[in-house]
Amino acid sequence: MSVLDVVALQLAAEPGNVAGNVEHLLAALRKHGAGSDLVVTPELVTTGYDLAMFDERGAELAEPLDGPTVTAVAEAAAELGTTVVLGILERDGDVIYDTAAVVLPDRSVYPFRKTHLYPDELTRFSAGQDLITVDTPAGRLGPLICFEHAFPELATTLALAGTQTLVIPSAVPIGYEYLLTLRTRARAQDNQMFAVGCNLTGGGFSGHSLIVDPSGEVLASAGAEEAVLRARLDLGVISRERNQEPALGMRQVDLYRPEAVGRLGAVTAGDQ
Repeated sequence: MSVLDVVALQLAAEPGNVAGNVEHLLAALRKHGAGSDLVVTPELVTTGYDLAMFDERGAELAEPLDGPTVTAVAEAAAELGTTVVLGILERDGDVIYDTAAVVLPDRSVYPFRKTHLYPDELTRFSAGQDLITVDTPAGRLGPLICFEHAFPELATTLALAGTQTLVIPSAVPIGYEYLLTLRTRARAQDNQMFAVGCNLTGGGFSGHSLIVDPSGEVLASAGAEEAVLRARLDLGVISRERNQEPALGMRQVDLYRPEAVGRLGAVTAGDQ
């Protein structure tokens, strides 16, 4: 599929109200996801994002990937024929992850566990150990989660692994929306791929989700309120941008090490 219909659901989530949040998410998914190829949701949209709450109730609120929330989203994805990127608090045994679950229309689920945790998250979540790409009916997706858009190397690694669309569930607070908007555009243009940054809103979160093309142009954007973003992504634009400026193919990785940086002494003008 070379042209995709993509939706980003910028939603609010009440901390701790999993049943209400999931009901709200499923209603939005069924209302706005019909006819789409890809739907992206915010970070931890099922539980809300509240670190103090996770200290007290994290084990209670987290769910395994075969739990009721992912199962319900998988059923909706199958009904709609769309791929869904779901932000969820995942429990695997006694370990808790901040996860983006990529749910395909055939009900298969591919979890990406946040690898680069924000400092305040280090005592609440375990860090994932792997980057992933997922081949879906909506093309090859590369997930990152919120703070991870601060690391250009992650996006470039995913681009080199064939990612066509970078999907970034986020929970960026009010006052820091510029980080979401600037970095999402930069990661898209740096690597000449599409990017979808879908952020929580309400409860201190800023919204300002956006969908960006491989040149860094914003195709759709939201303000601070709940919103549904839609855009058509022509995957052929990726190769056109990369042919025009083949930066990824011209990387010189041997130079990208601190020990490879030389220090030259000054030359005095006029010296022979």
